[in-house]
Amino acid sequence: MGLKELFGFTSTDDANIKEIWVDLGVEYHYKNLAIQTCINLIANTLIRSKFRTYESGQEVKKHNHYLFNVQPNQNQNSSEFFHEFISKLVLENECLVVMQDRQLYVADSFNITELALYENRYSDVVIKEYQLGRSFNESEVFHFRLNNDRIKSVIDSMYSSYGKLLSSSINYYKRSNALRAKLKGAGAQSQKTEDHKKREDMFYEQMERFMTAENAAVLPLQNSLTYEEIESKGQTSRDVRAIVDDIIDFVSMGFHIPKGLIKGDLADVEGQTDNFLMFCIEPIAELLEDEINRKFYTKDEYLKRTYLHIDTSLIKYVDPVKLASALEKFLSSGTHSVNDNRRMLGKEPINEGWADEYFITKNYEEVKKFLKGGEDE
Repeated sequence: MGLKELFGFTSTDDANIKEIWVDLGVEYHYKNLAIQTCINLIANTLIRSKFRTYESGQEVKKHNHYLFNVQPNQNQNSSEFFHEFISKLVLENECLVVMQDRQLYVADSFNITELALYENRYSDVVIKEYQLGRSFNESEVFHFRLNNDRIKSVIDSMYSSYGKLLSSSINYYKRSNALRAKLKGAGAQSQKTEDHKKREDMFYEQMERFMTAENAAVLPLQNSLTYEEIESKGQTSRDVRAIVDDIIDFVSMGFHIPKGLIKGDLADVEGQTDNFLMFCIEPIAELLEDEINRKFYTKDEYLKRTYLHIDTSLIKYVDPVKLASALEKFLSSGTHSVNDNRRMLGKEPINEGWADEYFITKNYEEVKKFLKGGEDE
Protein backbone atom coordinates (compact mmCIF):
# COMPACT_ATOMS: atom_id res chain seq x y z
CA MET A 1 0.00 0.00 0.00
CA GLY A 2 1.41 3.40 -1.02
CA LEU A 3 1.06 6.80 0.61
CA LYS A 4 -1.85 7.74 -1.65
CA GLU A 5 -3.87 4.71 -0.62
CA LEU A 6 -2.80 5.01 3.02
CA PHE A 7 -4.00 8.63 3.37
CA GLY A 8 -6.91 8.40 0.96
CA PHE A 9 -5.65 10.58 -1.91
CA THR A 10 -7.85 10.27 -4.97
CA SER A 11 -5.69 12.37 -7.29
CA THR A 12 -2.02 12.98 -7.82
CA ASP A 13 -0.91 15.50 -5.23
CA ASP A 14 2.88 15.36 -5.05
CA ALA A 15 3.19 18.41 -2.80
CA ASN A 16 0.88 17.00 -0.12
CA ILE A 17 2.47 13.55 -0.30
CA LYS A 18 5.95 15.04 0.05
CA GLU A 19 4.91 17.15 3.05
CA ILE A 20 3.30 14.16 4.81
CA TRP A 21 6.33 11.98 4.05
CA VAL A 22 8.64 14.58 5.65
CA ASP A 23 6.39 14.81 8.73
CA LEU A 24 6.29 11.03 9.11
CA GLY A 25 10.05 10.71 8.68
CA VAL A 26 10.85 13.38 11.25
CA GLU A 27 8.28 12.06 13.73
CA TYR A 28 9.45 8.46 13.48
CA HIS A 29 13.15 9.32 13.65
CA TYR A 30 13.17 11.42 16.82
CA LYS A 31 10.45 9.53 18.65
CA ASN A 32 12.08 6.20 17.82
CA LEU A 33 15.48 7.56 18.86
CA ALA A 34 14.15 8.56 22.28
CA ILE A 35 12.21 5.31 22.85
CA GLN A 36 15.01 3.00 21.68
CA THR A 37 17.55 4.90 23.81
CA CYS A 38 15.38 4.32 26.90
CA ILE A 39 14.81 0.65 26.06
CA ASN A 40 18.52 0.01 25.51
CA LEU A 41 19.41 1.77 28.76
CA ILE A 42 16.91 -0.32 30.74
CA ALA A 43 17.97 -3.58 29.06
CA ASN A 44 21.70 -2.90 29.37
CA THR A 45 21.23 -2.09 33.05
CA LEU A 46 19.03 -5.07 33.82
CA ILE A 47 21.40 -7.61 32.25
CA ARG A 48 24.05 -6.57 34.77
CA SER A 49 21.86 -8.17 37.44
CA LYS A 50 22.56 -11.69 38.62
CA PHE A 51 19.80 -14.27 38.89
CA ARG A 52 20.65 -16.20 42.04
CA THR A 53 18.88 -19.51 42.76
CA TYR A 54 18.53 -20.96 46.25
CA GLU A 55 17.56 -24.32 47.69
CA SER A 56 16.69 -24.40 51.39
CA GLY A 57 18.45 -21.07 51.83
CA GLN A 58 21.70 -22.18 50.16
CA GLU A 59 22.72 -20.71 46.82
CA VAL A 60 23.02 -23.35 44.09
CA LYS A 61 23.94 -23.25 40.42
CA LYS A 62 21.80 -25.70 38.52
CA HIS A 63 19.53 -25.61 35.45
CA ASN A 64 17.54 -22.51 36.47
CA HIS A 65 20.72 -20.56 37.19
CA TYR A 66 22.11 -21.41 33.73
CA LEU A 67 18.74 -20.71 32.11
CA PHE A 68 18.48 -17.10 33.31
CA ASN A 69 22.15 -16.11 33.45
CA VAL A 70 23.64 -17.76 30.36
CA GLN A 71 21.30 -19.33 27.78
CA PRO A 72 17.49 -19.14 27.98
CA ASN A 73 17.15 -21.01 24.67
CA GLN A 74 19.33 -22.50 21.96
CA ASN A 75 19.14 -19.38 19.76
CA GLN A 76 19.75 -16.63 22.30
CA ASN A 77 22.10 -15.83 25.13
CA SER A 78 20.75 -14.08 28.21
CA SER A 79 21.67 -10.58 26.95
CA GLU A 80 19.84 -11.05 23.65
CA PHE A 81 16.87 -12.62 25.39
CA PHE A 82 16.43 -9.78 27.89
CA HIS A 83 16.87 -7.10 25.23
CA GLU A 84 13.98 -8.68 23.34
CA PHE A 85 12.03 -9.12 26.57
CA ILE A 86 12.45 -5.47 27.66
CA SER A 87 11.52 -4.16 24.20
CA LYS A 88 8.31 -6.18 24.22
CA LEU A 89 7.49 -5.34 27.84
CA VAL A 90 8.08 -1.60 27.48
CA LEU A 91 6.50 -1.06 24.06
CA GLU A 92 3.45 -3.27 24.53
CA ASN A 93 3.14 -3.03 28.32
CA GLU A 94 3.15 -6.82 28.60
CA CYS A 95 5.26 -9.78 27.59
CA LEU A 96 4.52 -13.49 27.44
CA VAL A 97 7.34 -15.99 27.99
CA VAL A 98 6.63 -19.67 27.37
CA MET A 99 8.71 -22.73 28.20
CA GLN A 100 9.23 -25.43 25.61
CA ASP A 101 11.59 -28.36 26.27
CA ARG A 102 12.92 -26.58 29.38
CA GLN A 103 13.85 -23.49 27.37
CA LEU A 104 12.38 -19.98 27.48
CA TYR A 105 11.00 -18.06 24.50
CA VAL A 106 9.48 -14.58 24.16
CA ALA A 107 6.14 -14.73 22.34
CA ASP A 108 5.67 -12.31 19.45
CA SER A 109 1.88 -12.42 19.74
CA PHE A 110 -0.86 -14.28 21.62
CA ASN A 111 -4.51 -14.16 22.60
CA ILE A 112 -5.59 -14.26 26.22
CA THR A 113 -8.90 -15.39 27.67
CA GLU A 114 -9.18 -13.89 31.14
CA LEU A 115 -11.30 -15.87 33.59
CA ALA A 116 -12.45 -14.74 37.02
CA LEU A 117 -12.46 -18.00 39.00
CA TYR A 118 -10.23 -20.18 36.84
CA GLU A 119 -6.79 -19.94 35.25
CA ASN A 120 -6.43 -17.63 32.27
CA ARG A 121 -5.96 -19.31 28.90
CA TYR A 122 -3.35 -18.31 26.30
CA SER A 123 -3.91 -19.34 22.70
CA ASP A 124 -2.53 -18.59 19.20
CA VAL A 125 0.95 -18.13 20.66
CA VAL A 126 3.43 -17.16 17.93
CA ILE A 127 7.22 -17.34 18.29
CA LYS A 128 9.36 -16.13 15.37
CA GLU A 129 6.45 -16.56 12.91
CA TYR A 130 5.84 -20.10 14.19
CA GLN A 131 2.46 -20.68 15.83
CA LEU A 132 2.46 -23.21 18.62
CA GLY A 133 -0.10 -25.95 18.24
CA ARG A 134 -1.49 -25.80 21.76
CA SER A 135 -2.96 -23.46 24.35
CA PHE A 136 -1.47 -22.73 27.77
CA ASN A 137 -2.90 -22.26 31.24
CA GLU A 138 -1.78 -19.34 33.40
CA SER A 139 0.40 -21.62 35.52
CA GLU A 140 2.30 -22.82 32.42
CA VAL A 141 3.57 -19.43 31.25
CA PHE A 142 5.23 -16.28 32.54
CA HIS A 143 2.97 -13.31 31.84
CA PHE A 144 4.52 -9.96 32.75
CA ARG A 145 2.42 -6.78 32.77
CA LEU A 146 4.15 -3.48 33.45
CA ASN A 147 1.52 -0.73 33.81
CA ASN A 148 -2.18 -0.19 33.47
CA ASP A 149 -1.74 1.77 30.23
CA ARG A 150 0.63 1.26 27.34
CA ILE A 151 3.37 3.85 27.69
CA LYS A 152 3.86 3.87 23.91
CA SER A 153 0.22 4.88 23.40
CA VAL A 154 0.70 7.79 25.79
CA ILE A 155 3.87 8.84 23.96
CA ASP A 156 2.13 8.54 20.59
CA SER A 157 -0.70 10.76 21.82
CA MET A 158 1.75 13.39 23.02
CA TYR A 159 3.77 13.17 19.83
CA SER A 160 0.77 13.55 17.52
CA SER A 161 0.97 17.29 18.12
CA TYR A 162 4.62 17.68 19.09
CA GLY A 163 5.78 15.87 15.94
CA LYS A 164 4.00 18.45 13.78
CA LEU A 165 5.62 21.24 15.78
CA LEU A 166 9.05 19.70 15.19
CA SER A 167 8.42 19.25 11.47
CA SER A 168 7.23 22.84 11.16
CA SER A 169 10.28 24.09 13.04
CA ILE A 170 12.64 22.16 10.75
CA ASN A 171 10.87 23.41 7.62
CA TYR A 172 10.97 26.99 8.93
CA TYR A 173 14.68 26.59 9.70
CA LYS A 174 15.31 25.48 6.11
CA ARG A 175 13.27 28.33 4.61
CA SER A 176 14.71 31.04 6.84
CA ASN A 177 18.30 29.99 6.09
CA ALA A 178 17.86 29.44 2.35
CA LEU A 179 19.59 31.85 -0.03
CA ARG A 180 17.28 34.47 -1.58
CA ALA A 181 18.27 36.77 -4.43
CA LYS A 182 16.81 39.30 -6.88
CA LEU A 183 17.63 39.43 -10.60
CA LYS A 184 16.83 42.81 -12.16
CA GLY A 185 16.56 43.41 -15.90
CA ALA A 186 16.35 46.70 -17.77
CA GLY A 187 13.79 47.41 -20.49
CA ALA A 188 10.56 45.74 -21.45
CA GLN A 189 10.55 42.02 -22.25
CA SER A 190 8.10 39.81 -24.02
CA GLN A 191 5.40 38.41 -21.71
CA LYS A 192 4.36 35.60 -23.99
CA THR A 193 4.16 32.28 -22.21
CA GLU A 194 6.75 30.61 -24.42
CA ASP A 195 9.25 33.47 -24.15
CA HIS A 196 8.73 33.76 -20.39
CA LYS A 197 9.30 30.02 -19.88
CA LYS A 198 12.51 30.09 -21.94
CA ARG A 199 13.93 32.94 -19.85
CA GLU A 200 12.88 31.20 -16.64
CA ASP A 201 14.50 27.90 -17.64
CA MET A 202 17.71 29.67 -18.61
CA PHE A 203 17.92 31.59 -15.34
CA TYR A 204 17.12 28.56 -13.18
CA GLU A 205 19.74 26.46 -14.95
CA GLN A 206 22.43 29.08 -14.51
CA MET A 207 21.45 29.98 -10.94
CA GLU A 208 21.26 26.33 -9.82
CA ARG A 209 24.82 25.62 -10.97
CA PHE A 210 25.97 28.83 -9.29
CA MET A 211 24.23 28.32 -5.92
CA THR A 212 24.87 24.61 -5.51
CA ALA A 213 28.52 24.58 -6.58
CA GLU A 214 30.88 23.24 -3.91
CA ASN A 215 33.91 25.03 -5.35
CA ALA A 216 34.34 28.38 -7.05
CA ALA A 217 31.55 29.30 -9.48
CA VAL A 218 30.82 32.15 -11.92
CA LEU A 219 27.36 33.55 -12.73
CA PRO A 220 27.28 35.00 -16.28
CA LEU A 221 25.08 38.11 -16.49
CA GLN A 222 24.05 40.15 -19.51
CA ASN A 223 24.59 43.92 -19.55
CA SER A 224 20.95 44.53 -18.70
CA LEU A 225 20.84 42.15 -15.68
CA THR A 226 21.74 42.87 -12.03
CA TYR A 227 22.09 40.20 -9.31
CA GLU A 228 21.40 41.14 -5.67
CA GLU A 229 21.19 38.84 -2.62
CA ILE A 230 18.43 39.42 -0.06
CA GLU A 231 19.58 39.50 3.54
CA SER A 232 17.93 36.73 5.58
CA LYS A 233 17.54 36.53 9.34
CA GLY A 234 17.97 32.80 9.67
CA GLN A 235 16.77 30.65 12.54
CA THR A 236 19.48 28.78 14.46
CA SER A 237 19.52 25.01 14.83
CA ARG A 238 19.29 25.47 18.62
CA ASP A 239 15.58 26.25 18.19
CA VAL A 240 15.04 22.84 16.58
CA ARG A 241 17.24 21.17 19.20
CA ALA A 242 15.12 22.65 21.98
CA ILE A 243 12.04 20.84 20.62
CA VAL A 244 14.01 17.59 20.29
CA ASP A 245 15.11 17.99 23.92
CA ASP A 246 11.48 18.42 24.94
CA ILE A 247 10.59 15.16 23.19
CA ILE A 248 13.40 13.31 24.98
CA ASP A 249 12.24 14.81 28.30
CA PHE A 250 8.68 13.58 27.77
CA VAL A 251 9.77 10.07 26.80
CA SER A 252 12.26 9.73 29.67
CA MET A 253 9.54 10.91 32.07
CA GLY A 254 7.26 8.14 30.84
CA PHE A 255 9.93 5.52 31.50
CA HIS A 256 10.92 7.00 34.90
CA ILE A 257 14.45 7.65 33.64
CA PRO A 258 16.25 10.86 34.71
CA LYS A 259 16.63 12.92 31.55
CA GLY A 260 20.26 13.65 32.36
CA LEU A 261 21.14 9.97 31.85
CA ILE A 262 19.60 10.02 28.37
CA LYS A 263 21.38 13.22 27.35
CA GLY A 264 24.70 12.33 28.97
CA ASP A 265 24.72 15.17 31.50
CA LEU A 266 27.56 14.85 34.01
CA ALA A 267 25.92 16.86 36.80
CA ASP A 268 24.91 14.68 39.77
CA VAL A 269 25.40 11.43 37.86
CA GLU A 270 25.38 9.40 41.07
CA GLY A 271 22.06 10.84 42.22
CA GLN A 272 20.47 10.34 38.81
CA THR A 273 21.72 6.75 38.69
CA ASP A 274 20.28 6.00 42.13
CA ASN A 275 16.89 7.38 41.08
CA PHE A 276 17.00 5.37 37.87
CA LEU A 277 17.74 2.15 39.74
CA MET A 278 15.11 2.80 42.41
CA PHE A 279 12.17 3.93 40.26
CA CYS A 280 12.81 2.14 36.97
CA ILE A 281 15.04 -0.94 37.31
CA GLU A 282 14.03 -2.23 40.76
CA PRO A 283 10.28 -2.39 39.94
CA ILE A 284 11.01 -4.37 36.76
CA ALA A 285 13.36 -6.71 38.65
CA GLU A 286 10.71 -7.23 41.33
CA LEU A 287 8.09 -7.91 38.66
CA LEU A 288 10.35 -10.56 37.13
CA GLU A 289 11.22 -12.09 40.47
CA ASP A 290 7.62 -12.36 41.68
CA GLU A 291 6.31 -13.93 38.49
CA ILE A 292 9.16 -16.44 38.24
CA ASN A 293 8.90 -17.49 41.88
CA ARG A 294 5.15 -18.04 41.77
CA LYS A 295 5.37 -20.15 38.60
CA PHE A 296 8.69 -21.99 38.93
CA TYR A 297 8.37 -22.92 42.60
CA THR A 298 5.54 -24.22 44.74
CA LYS A 299 4.29 -22.44 47.84
CA ASP A 300 5.95 -25.00 50.12
CA GLU A 301 9.28 -24.70 48.29
CA TYR A 302 9.22 -20.91 48.53
CA LEU A 303 8.38 -20.93 52.23
CA LYS A 304 11.29 -23.32 52.77
CA ARG A 305 13.58 -20.74 51.08
CA THR A 306 13.83 -22.42 47.68
CA TYR A 307 13.47 -19.50 45.30
CA LEU A 308 15.07 -17.17 42.74
CA HIS A 309 16.44 -13.76 43.66
CA ILE A 310 17.49 -11.04 41.22
CA ASP A 311 20.56 -9.37 42.68
CA THR A 312 20.77 -5.77 41.45
CA SER A 313 23.61 -4.79 43.78
CA LEU A 314 26.21 -5.31 41.04
CA ILE A 315 24.52 -2.99 38.54
CA LYS A 316 26.17 0.13 39.88
CA TYR A 317 29.94 0.06 39.55
CA VAL A 318 31.81 1.01 42.70
CA ASP A 319 35.58 1.12 43.09
CA PRO A 320 36.52 -1.82 45.40
CA VAL A 321 39.09 0.37 47.14
CA LYS A 322 36.33 2.78 48.17
CA LEU A 323 34.35 -0.15 49.58
CA ALA A 324 37.18 -1.39 51.80
CA SER A 325 35.96 0.36 54.95
CA ALA A 326 32.35 -0.71 54.41
CA LEU A 327 33.36 -4.32 53.75
CA GLU A 328 35.32 -4.39 57.00
CA LYS A 329 32.28 -3.13 58.92
CA PHE A 330 30.02 -5.69 57.24
CA LEU A 331 32.40 -8.45 58.28
CA SER A 332 33.18 -7.28 61.82
CA SER A 333 29.53 -6.65 62.69
CA GLY A 334 28.44 -10.12 61.63
CA THR A 335 26.28 -8.76 58.80
CA HIS A 336 28.33 -10.42 56.01
CA SER A 337 30.51 -13.49 55.75
CA VAL A 338 33.72 -13.45 53.71
CA ASN A 339 31.84 -14.99 50.79
CA ASP A 340 29.05 -12.41 51.11
CA ASN A 341 31.64 -9.69 50.72
CA ARG A 342 33.20 -11.45 47.73
CA ARG A 343 29.81 -11.71 46.02
CA MET A 344 29.29 -8.01 46.64
CA LEU A 345 32.48 -7.39 44.65
CA GLY A 346 31.40 -9.76 41.89
CA LYS A 347 33.99 -12.37 42.83
CA GLU A 348 33.56 -16.13 43.13
CA PRO A 349 32.99 -17.41 46.69
CA ILE A 350 35.70 -19.45 48.42
CA ASN A 351 34.95 -23.15 48.73
CA GLU A 352 35.85 -23.28 52.42
CA GLY A 353 33.58 -23.67 55.43
CA TRP A 354 35.08 -20.73 57.34
CA ALA A 355 34.32 -18.39 54.39
CA ASP A 356 30.59 -18.82 55.03
CA GLU A 357 30.83 -18.29 58.77
CA TYR A 358 29.94 -15.03 60.49
CA PHE A 359 32.25 -13.15 62.84
CA ILE A 360 31.85 -10.30 65.27
CA THR A 361 34.53 -8.25 67.00
CA LYS A 362 34.83 -7.93 70.75
CA ASN A 363 33.90 -4.26 70.46
CA TYR A 364 30.27 -5.34 70.09
CA GLU A 365 28.39 -6.72 73.05
CA GLU A 366 24.86 -6.97 74.34
CA VAL A 367 23.32 -3.84 75.87
CA LYS A 368 22.52 -5.57 79.14
CA LYS A 369 26.16 -6.62 79.50
CA PHE A 370 27.30 -3.08 78.72
CA LEU A 371 25.05 -1.66 81.44
CA LYS A 372 26.60 -4.10 83.93
CA GLY A 373 30.10 -2.99 83.02
CA GLY A 374 30.74 -5.86 80.62
CA GLU A 375 30.37 -8.59 83.25
CA ASP A 376 28.68 -11.89 82.46
CA GLU A 377 25.25 -12.62 83.83
